[in-house]
Amino acid sequence: MKIMDRMIDLTGNWLAELGPDNGLSEPVIWLKRRGGYAFVNRLVGSAIPFAPRNRFAVEEVRTGYVRARIAIKGNKNHFGSLYAGAYFVVAEIPGGVLTLFDLGPAYVPILKEMTLAFLKPSDTDVIVEMSLTDAELTRIREESDATGRAAFTLTGELRDETGEIVARSTAHYRVKKKGFTGLE
Repeated sequence: MKIMDRMIDLTGNWLAELGPDNGLSEPVIWLKRRGGYAFVNRLVGSAIPFAPRNRFAVEEVRTGYVRARIAIKGNKNHFGSLYAGAYFVVAEIPGGVLTLFDLGPAYVPILKEMTLAFLKPSDTDVIVEMSLTDAELTRIREESDATGRAAFTLTGELRDETGEIVARSTAHYRVKKKGFTGLE
């Protein structure tokens, strides 16, 4: 497990240091970014096999920030728009990704409650961006270290490929610190 923990840490740091995505104008950085996100998505898929089967993908992760997408292909409902469960997947998994890459594998996120407000059907892929401030990340880590757990909330605007907001999410998480005994 220590090897995997180290790989997660290295990948997060590596992706954060790559700088902006300038596409193929900087092919080495582009290849490094592609490889890094392939690893992130394999990691998500190994923890949650349902995610890659439903074409969920992390597109960007950096300190306090994650952008994810779920494809319309394979996730259509009975009238041709994105299935409600797919909205849930793309709005819920980023909380785990943020926790993993910002706090580390010793902190386990547990979804306590989530609400979705559907504003309009989407007939394209749906993208969500979520973030936590440095102060909030510090609070979560310090509280978890002191008490073994900490609560946090992530809100998201789920957008179609044109940028129009199609849903809003509010997810309440609790992070538990692995191995906490209260005696530290």
